[in-house]
Amino acid sequence: MGVALPVASASEILVPNYIEPRERIPVPDLQAVSRIRFVTTVDFPPFNFLDQTSRLAGFHVDLARAICAELNVLPKCQIQALPWNELDGALSSGQAEALISGLAITPETRANHRFTRPYLALPARFALRKDAAIGGPGAGALQARRVGVMDGTAHEAMLRDWFPDIKPVTFSRQDWMFDALKANQIDAVFGDGLQLSFWLSSQAADACCRFFDGPYFSQAYLGEGLAIAVNPRNADLVTAFDQAIAALTRNGRFTELYLRWFPNGLY
Repeated sequence: MGVALPVASASEILVPNYIEPRERIPVPDLQAVSRIRFVTTVDFPPFNFLDQTSRLAGFHVDLARAICAELNVLPKCQIQALPWNELDGALSSGQAEALISGLAITPETRANHRFTRPYLALPARFALRKDAAIGGPGAGALQARRVGVMDGTAHEAMLRDWFPDIKPVTFSRQDWMFDALKANQIDAVFGDGLQLSFWLSSQAADACCRFFDGPYFSQAYLGEGLAIAVNPRNADLVTAFDQAIAALTRNGRFTELYLRWFPNGLY
């Protein structure tokens, strides 16, 4: 069923930690680098979006700045927002040095990009009503239960494959699925942990529900996780970014950013 990635506890919320404690990554000499421009989008909150003052904000924006500060190259760093379909061109043409916007790591993208190690994986989670009478703490307690899932998604395929004893109930709209859960028309839902996290704490959920079991990680269904992409000619930046993220994890800065943007956690 796959293996959950390592996490560390902070304030009772599990925080991702993908760094080997004893590993030390050498820092490339970046003195000759005149600019490090990150490109991202404005339509992927809470990772990257425009805030109420029309300024670029989000987890990715703060992470890019923290990386530059850790590498002591903050004056050389820039962050620019572009439409999604222009990001790759900006990277390949040299208009940007790094892409930090959730580009999927696939054999096709690996052919044209170098990626850092993943710094955040988006797990699948179950959620159910707080008053649900489930006879056990694990997913086995959902055997023969009706579980909502979005039709035609990786989460539907994952639910059917990993939990064949559950009865999937497919929905074409997420709000319909959540309404069905609140109305007790289904026993649970299964989907993206990020979206579920924000729905559970929203006014629409009205404190009805909670996470149940998990998290579940699967490269086959959910990908390798979020990473920064660079042009192969800038391969040294990958090593530098990996070193910076490792340092931010050790000194607690990554945890601060994670808790700021994901206060309810994903795991």
